Amino acid sequence: MNHPMIWKPHTTVAAIIEQDGRFLMVEEETADGIRLNQPAGHVEDGETLLEAVIRETREETAYRFTPHKLLGVYHWRHPSKDMTYVRFAFIGQADQHQAEQALDDGIIRALWLTADEIRACQPQHRSPQVLACVEHYLAGQHFPLNVITHL
Repeated sequence: MNHPMIWKPHTTVAAIIEQDGRFLMVEEETADGIRLNQPAGHVEDGETLLEAVIRETREETAYRFTPHKLLGVYHWRHPSKDMTYVRFAFIGQADQHQAEQALDDGIIRALWLTADEIRACQPQHRSPQVLACVEHYLAGQHFPLNVITHL
């Protein structure tokens, strides 16, 4: 019996962290070369969105992340892959840096960049979601965390 392929978007989370005019970013190795992204990744089976963004931020930057607001939900279809991503971006605070912690596979380093520095390296962004999140944050967009319900 021939079953049609079921479409399933990839659910991801991202941490938008700004301190003293700089955003916490990661430089990572990808199939497309070295790219710049917010601390971000896929939601694992059994995880809530908040658990996922806290875990991903720790794994990729060695910082503890405390989410305070939802920045937004971003839908993006990768132009050269047959994949759609739904990103839940969270605004929050980073602290308790563990400098001795090894970073996740593929992560070269965590770094703090200004919005202008992020704009200037747009061709190196992992996706258009990177700059969209920064611009929406700077515009003051945010929603309370209670707009998300985990059942």
